[in-house]
Amino acid sequence: MNAKEVMQTKICVRGNAYWRLMRFDKPIGIFLLLWPAMWALWVSGKGNPAWLVSMVIIAGVVIMRAAGCVINDYADRNFDPHVERTRLRPLASGEITPKEALVLFVMLQLNFYTIALSFVGAFLAASYPFMKRVTHLPQAYLGVAFGWAVPMTFAAQNNMVSWVGWELFVATVLWALIYDTMYAMVDKDDDIRIGVKSTAILFGKRDREIIGVLQVSVLAVLAHVGVQEGRGGIYLASLLVGGGLFVYQQCLIFEREKTRCFRAFLNNHWFGATVFAGMLLDYRI
Repeated sequence: MNAKEVMQTKICVRGNAYWRLMRFDKPIGIFLLLWPAMWALWVSGKGNPAWLVSMVIIAGVVIMRAAGCVINDYADRNFDPHVERTRLRPLASGEITPKEALVLFVMLQLNFYTIALSFVGAFLAASYPFMKRVTHLPQAYLGVAFGWAVPMTFAAQNNMVSWVGWELFVATVLWALIYDTMYAMVDKDDDIRIGVKSTAILFGKRDREIIGVLQVSVLAVLAHVGVQEGRGGIYLASLLVGGGLFVYQQCLIFEREKTRCFRAFLNNHWFGATVFAGMLLDYRI
């Protein structure tokens, strides 16, 4: 292998490490952040959102999620090596140094979306990973960070945030609390051992019941949004399908088995997509 080939190999290996640090190899987080933003785009735009606003919001979702993953791994760099699921992440394994991760985070924050629309969103994304040190409700804080795209979308499209916009924000926060609690159930034993806090630990043996109450609450808020916006049967049918997905998730987490809890977390992508599909079709027909 000549010098040029060696250099190309090093660049590829390095690029792969950065790609995984930003979690682009696992796009589930992008979808979970994207669906509420799409809900907000369609509701605030009455089914016909401005294309420029849409492009900015979608690009921002991708960039902010990548930045959130980088700062999360930086914050957890001393914990991840001790957690089975995260010990091979680029920072935890030593492929990327903490200094390099911070530089990448700053570069991701210096984008038109953050500057133009949300210093608050940038602060939430940067501070979320540290919440698990001080509160058992980091999942709720994540919901606020993820949900901030909703009021930003309404503001960008209508120069104001309507009551419906804030209702969608509440639904997004509650939904994030659901799926991130399922995610935390996977790491519950390791988190207890290393002293990291989560709603999975806080809820204890009542975790499934509390998740169930939250699921009903999300459906109720989304249904009220539909009533206020004059949505029809297609949208309401999508909520019924979404309710079926929530029931399926309850079945998955029933025994609190780690692999099935993670499958329940992943299934939330389909909940978000189902609600958006119902919203999209209802506005079109």
